[in-house]
Amino acid sequence: MKPAKKSKKRTKVSGRGSKSGLTYAGSGVDIEAGDAVVDLIKPALRRTHNARVMGQHGAFAGMFRLDYNEALFKRNYRDPVLVACTDGVGTKVKLAADRGILDTVGIDCVAMNVNDLIVQGAEPLFFLDYLGLSRVDPPETAKIIEGVARGCEIAGCSLIGGECAEMPDIYEPGDFDVAGFAVGVVELSRAVDPARVEPGDILIGLRSSGVHSNGFSLVRKIVEHASLDLDAVHPELDDERTLAEVLLEPTRIYAKPIVKLLSSYRVKKVVSGMAHITGGGLPGNLNRALHDRVAAEVKLGSWEIPTLFDFLQKHGGVSDEEMMRVFNMGIGYVLIVRPTFADAVMRKLERFGEEPVRMGRIVKGKGDVRFR
Repeated sequence: MKPAKKSKKRTKVSGRGSKSGLTYAGSGVDIEAGDAVVDLIKPALRRTHNARVMGQHGAFAGMFRLDYNEALFKRNYRDPVLVACTDGVGTKVKLAADRGILDTVGIDCVAMNVNDLIVQGAEPLFFLDYLGLSRVDPPETAKIIEGVARGCEIAGCSLIGGECAEMPDIYEPGDFDVAGFAVGVVELSRAVDPARVEPGDILIGLRSSGVHSNGFSLVRKIVEHASLDLDAVHPELDDERTLAEVLLEPTRIYAKPIVKLLSSYRVKKVVSGMAHITGGGLPGNLNRALHDRVAAEVKLGSWEIPTLFDFLQKHGGVSDEEMMRVFNMGIGYVLIVRPTFADAVMRKLERFGEEPVRMGRIVKGKGDVRFR
């Protein structure tokens, strides 16, 4: 986040206003509060930096050195391709703002970006964030941005800049929105290409941590419809946390295990496709990893659907089809793997801390997703 420029010497301009004149602070924008946030988040940003980050804290733009042809760094790229994406957290921020739980949505923001990035086979390099809000309260604003920094640490990328916009005419008191922009790199020959997916390939799913950051408009409607108490512990969920805390569980970040997995196969391309399961569920995301001559056949019952989804479906009267179309249903990421390497890939993922499940296979088709 860029601080306001300061000057040690104040220049007096005669004849231009008075002590009772209009001020920027009086219009709702507090420059000093913004500067205070910059100072508060400095340690969190520094923790995400590595030897490739250049420039000073609070500069007009972040600088990141691509390690191409530099023996100093850990990796050299013969034919590097930059991969970029941008995303936000959606109406999950509304629940976070209403409940005053501000330290996790930044993780969601990073997750929604880097999980898309790694689908292309890319290694995340750096991240930028945008925070728009009604009023800058330095401690609370710092919590949000520190969450972004924590997400970057989990993802293994550097937070090199961002923007904090105080706009009381746009946002209601207490409201805010957070979005991000991620950049990664992949060797051209190692980029994931849906054209490589073949019948017989195996679908391997990685568990989600809950709703993640999609479908919250429906979640909030269910809560309203069923008059659910967000501040209560619901025995149906088999969780000691309140419903609000369960719903605000951050989106899982899959970057490090996926990057480790891909880098462990330097020659063989054992992963033929991947999908980040976001809004649209399995039907609306797994199909994006396919070409039009194959289909993904998903075996229902091959993984345990978390009780949270049963809870939401029951209280909202939502159909099975709509649940599958909106939510991840317990699977946040899917890999499509050559059959002879499926067991080895699952063992590697387990060593990297994941709980992979074999959830189906690729068959001949028309680029669709089928459930059986």
